[in-house]
Amino acid sequence: MKKTFYWSPRILCILAILFISLFALDAFGDGKTIGEQLLDFLIHLIPSFVLLAFLLVAWKWELIGGIIFMLIGIGFTPLIYKHNYSMNHSVGMSIGIIACITIPFAIVGILFIVSYRLKKKH
Repeated sequence: MKKTFYWSPRILCILAILFISLFALDAFGDGKTIGEQLLDFLIHLIPSFVLLAFLLVAWKWELIGGIIFMLIGIGFTPLIYKHNYSMNHSVGMSIGIIACITIPFAIVGILFIVSYRLKKKH
């Protein structure tokens, strides 16, 4: 059980970061030079790099990382909801987008905290 709670937040976080990174691919293909496209791609990857840095923190200090990911998951939910609702005017679609983007990070945070508590208990 302890191993499951050790690895599950790390694997879920890596998968969520990879999912977020997929959005950077929209930097390619709109008539810019390859250099401009690569620069745009790297700029679009900045959130992924930040999340990766937070994952490294969480890997070493699970409680701090768990709190960070909980704050990311909960804190960005209203912003992402508002942004998506203003674009598509659909409550259901906006909630679906939140479920894909922010909720996994809140779950990662919870799992890191559970892993920390299990480790501390033993």
